[in-house]
Amino acid sequence: MSPESRKPPSITDPPPPQVREDLAILRAALDEAIPPRIVDRNLLIATWNLRAFASVTKKWQAGEDDSPKRDYQSVLAIAEIISRFDVAALQEVKGNLRALRYLLKVLGPQWGLLLTDVSRGHKGNAERMAFVFDLRRVTPSGLAAELVVPEEWRERIGPDALREQFARTPYAVSFRAKGRTFILVTLHVRYGSTQAERLPEIRAIAEWMGDWARQINAWHHNLIVLGDFNIDRRGDALYDAFVSTGLTVPPGLHNVPRTLFSDPKHPDLSQFYDQIAWFTGKGNTPALSLPYLTAGHFDFSRTALQSQALSRQALSWRISDHYPLWVAFSLR
Repeated sequence: MSPESRKPPSITDPPPPQVREDLAILRAALDEAIPPRIVDRNLLIATWNLRAFASVTKKWQAGEDDSPKRDYQSVLAIAEIISRFDVAALQEVKGNLRALRYLLKVLGPQWGLLLTDVSRGHKGNAERMAFVFDLRRVTPSGLAAELVVPEEWRERIGPDALREQFARTPYAVSFRAKGRTFILVTLHVRYGSTQAERLPEIRAIAEWMGDWARQINAWHHNLIVLGDFNIDRRGDALYDAFVSTGLTVPPGLHNVPRTLFSDPKHPDLSQFYDQIAWFTGKGNTPALSLPYLTAGHFDFSRTALQSQALSRQALSWRISDHYPLWVAFSLR
C-alpha cells in the first residue's frame, strides 16, 4: 500500500455514499422544521451547547476504539444544522479548536467567527463562547465585549449576590442586518452541585441586561440574551430570577425540550437549560424593535447519523446532548 493510500481523508473530500444519504435525510428534516432564510425578509438566530466541542477523529465514522467519537460525518451534520441560521451562539467550545476549524471549512468562506479565549480555572471548564455567522446575511457592527459585574452592584442584586465574577464570562457581540443593529449576549452558567449555586449568576445577568438595555436603547440597538442558563424549569427560582428584570422568553420556546435526554412526553416538565430572551417593555426596559415571528428547537435525534443506529448517549458525543434553539424575526 502506498503512503498516499494510507493518508486519512480530509473533511473537504467528497463524503462516502452512506454519509451523503444520511445528510439528505437530515436536510429533509431541517426543511420541514425550520423556516427558510429569505434575503431582507427574516433573521434567524440560534443558540446551541455543543457537548465538549473540541477535537475530531479524522475518519468519516469513528470506530469503537477511536477517541473522540466526534468524526467527519458528525461535523458535516452539525454544519448542516448551523447553516440554517444567520447567527449561531455556541457554548462548550473547548481549548482544542480542531472541530471548530473543520466546522468553518464545511460552512465555507462566507461564514465568520468571533470567540473568546479559554475560561481559566476549574470552574471555567476550559470553555470558550463563540458566534458563527453568515456574512452574506449579517455583519459584525463593532462591539465585542466580555461582561463583568461592578463591585457596587453586589448589594443591589441581593444578600446572595454574586461573590465572584462569572465562571465563564458572558460574551456580547453586535451585528447588523438590513440596517438593524442587535447585540447578542451569550453565556453558559456553571451548573454547580446545587440550584443555589446557580442563582447568583442568573440574578446578576438579569440585572446586567436590564441596566444595559436601558443604556443602549438611546442608540436604537436591540439586546438579545441566549445560551445555556442551566434553569431547571419554568416557574422555579432560577427562572423567576432570569425574568426578574423583564427578560421575556418567546412562547414558541415555552414547551420544547432542551436536551437529548428530556422526556418527550412531558416537555413542560423538561429542563429549561437553554434560553433565548429579550425585553418587551416591562419593568422600565425598552421593547425589542425586531418583530418576533416564531421560535423552536430542532430534534436531530431521529435523523442525524441515521445509518449508524446510535444510542442517545453515543449520539450526544458525536453531535450534542443539547438541541439547538432558534428564533426568527422579521426584517420588513
